[in-house]
Amino acid sequence: MTFGTWLFTKMRGELVGTDDQGNRYYQDKRVLPGRRRKRWVIYRGEPEASRVPPDWHGWLHHTTNAPPPANGLPRRPWQKEHERNLTGTGLAYRPPGSSLSTAGEKPKPAYEAWRPG
Repeated sequence: MTFGTWLFTKMRGELVGTDDQGNRYYQDKRVLPGRRRKRWVIYRGEPEASRVPPDWHGWLHHTTNAPPPANGLPRRPWQKEHERNLTGTGLAYRPPGSSLSTAGEKPKPAYEAWRPG
């Protein structure tokens, strides 16, 4: 967290709640007529946007005005646990034929050019 974010949060932030990962969610104390209140998150640990749970994501983006309950929304059986974003790391998914693949395969051309007989 930068000094500016810390100062802005101390001066104008109102804590709304936290999630199970320890991220803290704030909204602006000021209410301006005709405008929505600014909302933001202070991450615990690495600042990675994919760590925001779906219930808090809806609140952050003004989809709902009510923050989720303290223990989160009920989980459905088909919902998976959070998996961190691995893009840009050595564990990122690289499909077969990718130029970044370590399997030694060369990428296949997208098409084969026609050659007159």
